[in-house]
Amino acid sequence: MNAPESIPTVEAIEAAAPAPRRSRQARVAWGSHVVTVGGDAPVRVQSMTNTDTVDVIGTAIQCKELALAGSELVRITVNTPEAAEAVPHIREQLDRMGIDVPLVGDFHYNGHRLLTDFPAMAQALSKYRINPGNVGKGDKRDRQFAQMVEAAVRYDKVVRIGVNWGSLDQELLAQLMDDNARRAVPLGVKQVMYQALVQSALESAAVAREIGLNPDNIIISCKVSGVQDLISVYRALSRRCDYALHLGLTEAGMGTKGTVASATALAVLLQEGIGDTIRVSLTPQPGEARTQEVVVALEILQSLGLRTFNPSVTACPGCGRTTSTTFQELAKQIDDFLRAQMPVWKARYPGVEGLKVAVMGCIVNGPGESKHADIGISLPGTGEAPAAPVFIDGEKALTLRGEHIAAEFHKLVESYIERRFGAVTGAVTAAH
Repeated sequence: MNAPESIPTVEAIEAAAPAPRRSRQARVAWGSHVVTVGGDAPVRVQSMTNTDTVDVIGTAIQCKELALAGSELVRITVNTPEAAEAVPHIREQLDRMGIDVPLVGDFHYNGHRLLTDFPAMAQALSKYRINPGNVGKGDKRDRQFAQMVEAAVRYDKVVRIGVNWGSLDQELLAQLMDDNARRAVPLGVKQVMYQALVQSALESAAVAREIGLNPDNIIISCKVSGVQDLISVYRALSRRCDYALHLGLTEAGMGTKGTVASATALAVLLQEGIGDTIRVSLTPQPGEARTQEVVVALEILQSLGLRTFNPSVTACPGCGRTTSTTFQELAKQIDDFLRAQMPVWKARYPGVEGLKVAVMGCIVNGPGESKHADIGISLPGTGEAPAAPVFIDGEKALTLRGEHIAAEFHKLVESYIERRFGAVTGAVTAAH
């Protein structure tokens, strides 16, 4: 047997925490509601509607759903005069519903005209997304890009300069390819494309600053579809600028593939201190809510310990020791219940998002996991006594028996939340 490796020092273990981020801070605002992006702000979550923007009510409802799910910015497509006309009405509907989430306008090809011809739309949006690869060519490109930036300066809006390898500036790419061909040792095609993505974003940002855009109002993204490509591009980008960075795969995919790809790429970069706002671009499965991409984004940040949004429910995967699916059903019931209540509980029970619940299926890890949780239960497994010990704040509090264990534990969780987090609310109220 080989000699054991040396035990890591405390310093080495602590070094595994996410690296600090160092970027400028943008302020994306609507009225008195300000979402800071970059600097010392938390990593922000955003999403995008898939409704027809002309459908004012449908788009406003989806914006509300995304905001309530946890999206701090919501982007909408602004691609036609009719869509541009609809934007102020969408904003008005959201304001009536008490939803102050800032809206981001997604512009391609004709954004310069829309931002000029529809000033009400330009003002109703809190942020503009501009893609340098499709604002025109040559002198026309420069004029049209300038028109969009001038609107942002006029209305004091944040701009995301969003480069995408699916719509990369072909003139710039051709130039870099020619330059590369003349090198003594040419780079690979991918390396040249990485260079083109980063250069397009930074050159566009420099032009925007020359026009008068506050550098703090610039957010950069260089989106690709491959995990390793995204990591490589953003590492290079972060070394060359201090703008706030928007992270996300441009098309992550559907279901498990999209979730895993997004989590893998974003986790690596966020752990290195790269990234200030994220979007998980999932292709919805048939019948799946658009909010699923927000749920995944929240889970990525919470799993990394960067933010806390919802109480966590630890549950074992099950094995031959577990006698039924009771623990699975109970874990899902508790998880669904906690998520459903969070929009109300955030105001009523400060700190409840940090709650930890354990629902375990047998005695092997059950008691230990339950002790580590705020409240946990270890259900009977194969061959165990038909008893379910419940642990509260690390101590065994009681044992549940009989046919109503699930319902009784559910009530215990509700009671614990009221007692622990309701007391905080009461104390704050009394102090005032």
